[in-house]
Amino acid sequence: MALKKYCLFLFVLFISQNILAQEQKGKSIDPVKPEKLEEVVISSFHINDSLQNAPASIGLLSKKDLQQNNATDITTVINTIPGVFMQSSNLTTTRISIRGIGARTPYGTNKIRAFYGSIPLTSGNSETVIDDIDLENLNQIEIIKGPLSSVYGAGLGGAILISPQLSKTQGQNAGISTVFGSYGLLKNTLNYSLNEKSASLNLSYHKLETDGWRENSAYKREGITLAGELFRREKSKLTYFSNYTYLNAFIPSSISKEVYDNNPKAGAPTWVASKGYKEYKSTLAGLAYDFKINDNLSNSTSVFINYKDSNEPRPFDILRQYTFAAGARTQFSGNFKIGKMANQFVAGVEYFRDNYNGNTFENLYKQNNGQGSLQGNQLTETDQKRHFYNVFAQLRTSISKQFEFQAGLNYNETSFELTNFLPNSITTTEKYSYDGIFSPQFSLLFKPNQEQTIYFSASRGFSLPATEETLTSNGTINPDIKPENGYNFELGGKFYFFNKNVYAEAAVYRMEIKDLLVAKRIGDDQYEGVNAGTTFHEGIEITLKHNWFINRILSLSSYIATSLGKYEFKEFVDSGNDYSGNKLTGVPANKVNAGLILNTTLGLYFSADFQFVDKIPMNDANTAFSDSYKILNLKTGYRFEILPNLNSQFALGINNVTDEKYASLILPNAVAIGNASPRYYYPGLPINYYGSVSLNYLF
Repeated sequence: MALKKYCLFLFVLFISQNILAQEQKGKSIDPVKPEKLEEVVISSFHINDSLQNAPASIGLLSKKDLQQNNATDITTVINTIPGVFMQSSNLTTTRISIRGIGARTPYGTNKIRAFYGSIPLTSGNSETVIDDIDLENLNQIEIIKGPLSSVYGAGLGGAILISPQLSKTQGQNAGISTVFGSYGLLKNTLNYSLNEKSASLNLSYHKLETDGWRENSAYKREGITLAGELFRREKSKLTYFSNYTYLNAFIPSSISKEVYDNNPKAGAPTWVASKGYKEYKSTLAGLAYDFKINDNLSNSTSVFINYKDSNEPRPFDILRQYTFAAGARTQFSGNFKIGKMANQFVAGVEYFRDNYNGNTFENLYKQNNGQGSLQGNQLTETDQKRHFYNVFAQLRTSISKQFEFQAGLNYNETSFELTNFLPNSITTTEKYSYDGIFSPQFSLLFKPNQEQTIYFSASRGFSLPATEETLTSNGTINPDIKPENGYNFELGGKFYFFNKNVYAEAAVYRMEIKDLLVAKRIGDDQYEGVNAGTTFHEGIEITLKHNWFINRILSLSSYIATSLGKYEFKEFVDSGNDYSGNKLTGVPANKVNAGLILNTTLGLYFSADFQFVDKIPMNDANTAFSDSYKILNLKTGYRFEILPNLNSQFALGINNVTDEKYASLILPNAVAIGNASPRYYYPGLPINYYGSVSLNYLF
């Protein structure tokens, strides 16, 4: 009932608004026509030229959207997309689920592939990390929901595509910005860009740190990003990307219900005593060469490397990891005609390989006189070699002026090699590969006019097990483990109304996942995987955006994004317990986001965003649920010109205005140790404040 009231209130608020188009810098605005919502160009489906023509549900965040909050935490902006739910604990631990896929992952994000330009951000272990790259270095984020893109691997959850910031303004540009706030938050950013006829360069440095509001939660991250284009000609260009990140983040870990209610600032006692933390250095780099062969055929080829050196002292051991990944991708795109039917196609191949070395050591923090973690004898050493390739193709055919047909196919082969050096005195090596996986996709699109689109899609996707899910209790490969797989069916529409001042998008989907992977925790950091059943995912997603002209000074824009879902175990028996029919762990059934931005031609602006998250099942038995919560954030600022070509901006913001108590991340199926209660909860930030100052100079 509460959710229905919120939805009704937000819908009435949305419809009743008078919204203006974008402000025009430094110019007076005549009270004439409102500016229209622009049609969005996407890169997700290279075969499509716009979001309107893509037969899929694609969430899109523009540069402006990404800067809407305090430019330090991507969680707030990701959660504005219906069907996508990102949880975060003090910037250190995050989890993204799309339509319930990936919700049961204990730590981190898997079952979803991510790319920075053409560089994969997903490891060979199926783990995805997108928050290493500074928000201010991103131009756009596109999120494909479900296995609808053959080009990007047909993952069950979908794909996240991050476009690097590339200079589009001719000449040179330099900027500096500072964000400061509660709990010692401080972020400094320097950037420089150069754009000439034949080349461009974007160079950025950032340093982000905070004391954290919980025990043992200090956070520090530094990064340098370099991106640009070289040898630009009429028919070709070379694009380069690179990013280096250093992270040092202390970990408060999760807490029990009793501690969450009485002292949410507290960290888990053993993590506080050992001063547990995560530290790593990460480097990724890539080159992409685009070449137009003729008027009907183009090629894009890219190569990349990704290296990560990680150290993580934990109460039960100290984990050292080294990963080096490399790969390449080439794809051809073009068009041809069969009779009067116009056709477009994309076809190519992607290869990925990574080498992983993991070592664990004793943590002697109890013998270190309160100084935290101390490395002892080595316990284990493991090497893993993982590689796969995807062959993909997608075809778009215009049957008539109103109907389009699209079809795609992805083929994946994956294999890996596991070598255990310790704890056994005898080195063992095992090799294993999964059967090849075909993932087809079919779509039909109907356009009654240029401003309205209705589509239907059917697709198959898969999700490979993480390494720990493939192992038995003694650390050897379980040959019976199979990838999860499922079929997705989706009906949706995208519509512009009122001279393109209103945009509406709706999607209804249904997905059934078979061979559900369950990682049973059998030790502090030891899991055993089994294929244990089937899950069912269905829901409705609605997005509304509205712009309206108020007067020559004021403009107002707003949005509402709602997802109503039903996620449950269809058939699921685990350790003799039958959970069939229970709600799926780790994901809220319903989520509502809404926001508005009031702009003025004087440079003043005000924004507000609201989020409602329904209660979340915290275990498979559905005996524990987190409380639903509502978050309200406010921000105001002033943009102005100091001198010709020298601009500045000041902003102040309040997050969690009502000081709502909520769990910003939950640990699914937390296990009780001894007489202690399960530690499900990562408390979210209470009310907090921030400010920002920036200067930008155009040479």
